Amino acid sequence: MSRPPLEVADLIRTAGTAFIERNRQWIRWTPIKVLRAIARCRTAALGGHIDECTRCGHRATISYNSCRNRHCPKWQTGARERWIEARRSELLPTPYVHVVFTLPPQLASLALQNKTVIYGLLLRASAETLLEVARNPRHLGAEIGFFSVLHTWNQKLQIHPHVHCVVPAGGLCRDPPRWIRSRPRFFLPIQVLRRVFRGKFVAALKSAFQHGQLHLSGDLALLAQPKIFAAWLRPLFRKDWIVYSKPPFGGPEYVLHYLGRYTHRVAISNHRLVSLADGQVTLRWRDSAHHNEQKVMTLSLDEFLRRFLLHLLPKGFVRIRHFGFLANRRHSTLLPLCLAALGTVSSQTKPETSTAQESQPLWRCPNCGGPMAVIERLTAAQLQLRSPPRLLTTAA
Repeated sequence: MSRPPLEVADLIRTAGTAFIERNRQWIRWTPIKVLRAIARCRTAALGGHIDECTRCGHRATISYNSCRNRHCPKWQTGARERWIEARRSELLPTPYVHVVFTLPPQLASLALQNKTVIYGLLLRASAETLLEVARNPRHLGAEIGFFSVLHTWNQKLQIHPHVHCVVPAGGLCRDPPRWIRSRPRFFLPIQVLRRVFRGKFVAALKSAFQHGQLHLSGDLALLAQPKIFAAWLRPLFRKDWIVYSKPPFGGPEYVLHYLGRYTHRVAISNHRLVSLADGQVTLRWRDSAHHNEQKVMTLSLDEFLRRFLLHLLPKGFVRIRHFGFLANRRHSTLLPLCLAALGTVSSQTKPETSTAQESQPLWRCPNCGGPMAVIERLTAAQLQLRSPPRLLTTAA
């Protein structure tokens, strides 16, 4: 993919400290750190390194280091490739299903004030819903395993919390051990998923309120009173919650590429940016209400950055999680049973083992295609010393 003409980092550098000063009333230290990290990403300020081909010896020019911030569009590209490669051994030779759980828009403001609690409940309630419905003999009657990925935005960068779950189209029955496949065009009943998901999330939300785990201020201050909170919560039971499921699609190799669309995506990619002129940012967006028609919209630079910062995650919050037989404490035991039930030999039994980086290097030599390896690392001060001296010109 070619380099985009405009990047989020360019917008942040253009806004500079003036944006921070204009928004001192709400901006905190964490958003400031993120803005500064993205602005410095892949610049000499973070130092650099030199790569050399391990096969032909071709040496590349100095590459600037990335900021390693998970909200940065540029750094997430490499992180996504490393994560996907690490998941290769966990994929099963079976079709997969994509299920999406979405919170009602009425909960958006509550989520912004309680990101850790609400996003954690969303991930847990959606996972428990899938596991419970799949275990029911009336539906699948098996133990499933899946990845869950939290997204908090829509195409217009507004708050829109939802979870993407990528699930093998079947599950493990342990007595006797066998693999139970789902129906060819059907995984689990959507209406059942909606009801169970709604019940689990609302029950967990009530419990969080009773235990004083919710922060309620500003426009939500009145909800601190139990009767008002209960009255505010009651209408959520009067409508169906949105749960979307695609029919089973391609096998493991296709899923590797499919996962890349969701796992390490940030609120907006650099390729969606069109232009910056007179303090106005133009970006592309996809209108799902009109058959995913591609459109453009224009926002002020301040409004664009404000919406971008809505989607910063709390420090230490894990947005990609594994459940069922892929959970960290269970996959070493249950995954080999799944592979055996599907008639596949686990890659862990192969004598030749290698790290993901060795098997699939992220950067290959432009001359021979061999893997590139770092041979020298440079600090920002060392890069400055290597820069050619500036020539001073004098008028004749």
